[in-house]
Amino acid sequence: MITAYALIILPVITGVISLFISSERVRRNLLMIVAFVHLFMSILLCNGSVGELNGIWLGLDALSRLFLIITSLLFTGSAIYSMVYLDKHPHFNGPAIAGLHMPANSNAIFAACMQLFLSAMSLAILSTHFGLQWIGIEATTLASTPLIYYHRSRRSLEAAWKYMILCSVGIALALMGVFFLAMTTSSHVQHFTPAGLSLFSGYLKVEWLKVAFIFFLVGYGAKMGLAPMHNWLPDAHSEAPSPVSAMLSGALLNCAFLGILRIYQVCVTVPGAMVFANELLVIFGLLSLAVSGIFILRQPDYKRMLAYSSVEHMGILALGVGLGGSAIAAAMLHAAGHSLVKASLFLLSGNILAVYASKKVEDIKALLKTMPISGALWLAGFFAITGTPPFTTFNSEFAIVRVALQSGSWKTAMLYLLFLLLVFIGMLTIFMNMCFGKKGEREVDGSAGESFWQVLPPVVFLTAALLLGLYLPDFVRTTIDGAAVLLGGKAL
Repeated sequence: MITAYALIILPVITGVISLFISSERVRRNLLMIVAFVHLFMSILLCNGSVGELNGIWLGLDALSRLFLIITSLLFTGSAIYSMVYLDKHPHFNGPAIAGLHMPANSNAIFAACMQLFLSAMSLAILSTHFGLQWIGIEATTLASTPLIYYHRSRRSLEAAWKYMILCSVGIALALMGVFFLAMTTSSHVQHFTPAGLSLFSGYLKVEWLKVAFIFFLVGYGAKMGLAPMHNWLPDAHSEAPSPVSAMLSGALLNCAFLGILRIYQVCVTVPGAMVFANELLVIFGLLSLAVSGIFILRQPDYKRMLAYSSVEHMGILALGVGLGGSAIAAAMLHAAGHSLVKASLFLLSGNILAVYASKKVEDIKALLKTMPISGALWLAGFFAITGTPPFTTFNSEFAIVRVALQSGSWKTAMLYLLFLLLVFIGMLTIFMNMCFGKKGEREVDGSAGESFWQVLPPVVFLTAALLLGLYLPDFVRTTIDGAAVLLGGKAL
């Protein structure tokens, strides 16, 4: 229990301290230390080395194990990348804060908010109580909004406001879902947790549970990036610093997804509610795939292209859970694969932006010649994110379509494959033009985006995605299968 509290409280303390540190070097070193300490404690907690965590407020099951390790790993990679990223981007001094002697500059705010962001995500993942989880997910919005505004431009201000307003509306709807969920309970229920409600599922009011699920799905779906509640996502991902975009897409979306999975965990114990929830998840999943496929075709901005790709993959996750059976385990595997690959691509996009100073696809040519390492990783990331074998995303996407065909959902399977093809064609055009296009007249120095610390995190993440596609270690398979069983699914 102490380790779980430390995962939440430590980043808050060090984040506040970061605001008062005047030395850029000390502040960044502190960010790195927190990242590695958090990763170490997460591993200890997840493998049971510090005891079991099974409280009515904080708990650890297969679902939270999966998302906690992903979040901590991605944060560590983003922190490593940030060491170089902050050197290449000038900080902006802000107004002095009355009575406090602190450097109110963007780098100080970046370091502080990154750690507060980590704390909020840890709270959202470890919470077993529906109300406490809502607080954690809401806190992620407050902590990450200043990060989106890091560059202090008009576009980043617009993106930050859109993100905060739309996500706050979604979170408000999710809070209504929490209230409606409370109305489903009876005097038999003692703990307002997924396990506590599932234990007395026979006493739950089914109609109120359906209403609650709708509000959870729409509310947390807005934070997750499901269409049509995804409007904040392309702007925020496009304007945020690359390490922040990596965390938003690879970790934050998973936290919102976990919020939906927790109420789904209750719905699977009530047959009428389970069928209702599955239908909605399939509909929103296919809609997200369709929207992403349409907008990725001829997308002029490569960071926005990656953002719409996140909408696509959130749709795949929703579809997998909605189909049920072993598709749920495939969705859990896909969540891990998508997080690793998408974080890599956003970090690589930061390398490209540092060299070409443009987010337009038409300005990026001959990437493999100008930036051979980042270019090769960028191309590998394309194959990984589009589900090409032998990456783990291929295994998960194939498993989902297999379940759809085996269950007789032919229309769903055909639409799923069609939208995946649209995304593949759109992304293929963009990546090929960037990697193999004719070199322009403007000379650029590719070494500006090829330092060791800039390519190390993408190499590690993409290698992990590749290895998971070739072989699933026992502890990974056990965690994924355990998460699927919690959600009424089957093992891989």
